[in-house]
Amino acid sequence: MRSARILVAAFVLSVTANLGVSATVYAASKENATNTPAAGSTMEQVEKNFGKPGTVAPAVGDPPITRWVYEGFTVYFEHDRVIHSVSNDKKPAAQK
Repeated sequence: MRSARILVAAFVLSVTANLGVSATVYAASKENATNTPAAGSTMEQVEKNFGKPGTVAPAVGDPPITRWVYEGFTVYFEHDRVIHSVSNDKKPAAQK
């Protein structure tokens, strides 16, 4: 599980660097975790519960990592399962 988190963090950093975005991305906190898909959920479950994403980034790497971007959060999948959800908010909840 730790290696998956490191992979996701590296992926997020590379994507943000490639887009020229200098935003702080942080893991969804426990207080807002109920508003994001749970790890292990399928793509079908996420779409059923949260609707179609605004943006779907194509899978990259091996294993394939896919990114779905919603208005308030981004979901990362390995194959068809959620491995991580992060808030799109630029400021961590503790700093609001």
